[in-house]
Amino acid sequence: MTGLDLSSPVAVVGTGTMGQGIAQVALVAGHPVRLYDAVPGRARDAAGAIGARLDRLVDKGRLAAGDRDAARARLTPVDGLAELADCGLVVEAVLERLDVKQRLFGELEDVVAEDCLLATNTSSLSVTAIGGALRHPGRFVGLHFFNPAPLLPLVEVVSGFATDFTSATRAYETARAWGKTPVACADTPGFIVNRIARPFYAEAFAVYESQAADPATIDAVLRESGGFKMGAFELTDLIGQDVNESVTHSVWQSFFQDVRFTPSLAQRRLVESGRLGRKSGRGWYDYADGAERPEPHTADKEQPPAYVVAEGGLGPAAELLTLIREAGIQVREEDENQGTRLVLPGGGDLVLADGQTSGEFGDVVYFDLALDYRKATRIALSASPDTSPRALAEATGLFQALGKDVSVIGDVPGMIVARTVARIIDLAHDAVAKGVATEEDIDTAMRLGVNYPLGPFEWDRGLGRDFAFDLLDEMHERDPSGRYAPSLALYRHAYANDRRENTS
Repeated sequence: MTGLDLSSPVAVVGTGTMGQGIAQVALVAGHPVRLYDAVPGRARDAAGAIGARLDRLVDKGRLAAGDRDAARARLTPVDGLAELADCGLVVEAVLERLDVKQRLFGELEDVVAEDCLLATNTSSLSVTAIGGALRHPGRFVGLHFFNPAPLLPLVEVVSGFATDFTSATRAYETARAWGKTPVACADTPGFIVNRIARPFYAEAFAVYESQAADPATIDAVLRESGGFKMGAFELTDLIGQDVNESVTHSVWQSFFQDVRFTPSLAQRRLVESGRLGRKSGRGWYDYADGAERPEPHTADKEQPPAYVVAEGGLGPAAELLTLIREAGIQVREEDENQGTRLVLPGGGDLVLADGQTSGEFGDVVYFDLALDYRKATRIALSASPDTSPRALAEATGLFQALGKDVSVIGDVPGMIVARTVARIIDLAHDAVAKGVATEEDIDTAMRLGVNYPLGPFEWDRGLGRDFAFDLLDEMHERDPSGRYAPSLALYRHAYANDRRENTS
């Protein structure tokens, strides 16, 4: 099946930033586009703004002047819904209220032809619920663009409970014909991206609330060790604390207050105080003129150890053994069956974050997960008050000898990157098991929608089947609220691997 024919007009209802962006995408793709807004004069203003953006594309050499003129000729602001009667697709981008959207589509159904595809750009409401009031809900679908729509490639094509397969396919192919990267998704709270991305924010806030590290340090670790483009605190300041919290609260409520999606009290207080981020001048950080950005905690210089004893291959951190040798530090290897740790000259152990805490053991220093230990510029360490100063100093000196800045955080299970990645992997497996989307579409959505360095399943394959499950299982033992309980899907994934190994 192919997408919408280029001769078929596309209507966009709602002419705010998102509506204008969607209209521009359809226009540049070659469709006649109709703009409608319930507020008189707003559609014409939006047409003018879109025309100005086309001018800027010409100035930057991204659009030919002739193509701009043709696109402008295809753009028509209209004064009433009746003028959308011949459209093949209507995309709605109005207020995020169920009653408003249901009423709009009810009115559209009385105007457009029966083969007209109806689509909502909602990011937080149920596609099924919006379309549930229609006489023909089979032609109703979600087309969730990301802002700014002309620039960001991802479109989540969301099938409601009553959406026909042919309608979803037609919407998918239309988005692809527009130069977008569509992913197919069942109607679930948060769809793909906003469902699976919740731990990225939640775990950073949880580490902060436990007083294990400050926002600047957590952000630096997520960027410089985890490979994320931005940390959770700076990203929510950019998004808007009220917007981010609203999405989190919506997903939490939609999942019947599932503890895995519990909002952050610290973020709630930030919103209540009016500190909404960049748009208000202050959020987690101060954006006033002349305000200094706080620096992450970085440990003082320490002497590296002369040698380390490697017990086991260090699992996902195996590359560290090569880096240590390259730094001129001797690696003495012991029997792999004794575990996966580095023993420091003073007798302390250096262990990859595994969901346990330093305080449970003797002289243990934990180090956090890194996307790429060679490229990482910062590593987080955690230790309990009972950890010897010598062990912490040797661990710090070791990573500094590898060219890394070191941030020492409090003794929290799973640290920062490891717990975040493990929870993202868990929610991704759970989503596939419940028919939300395929592994491939989830990886694509998380890379393109929120710019993750790897998709959850790509990360999972690199870490090994047991890593996320084992870490979350240990965290669940220490916090039995259910927040960290591995999903049944992740359990089956890890168990299948163990069974294959035991029978091979």
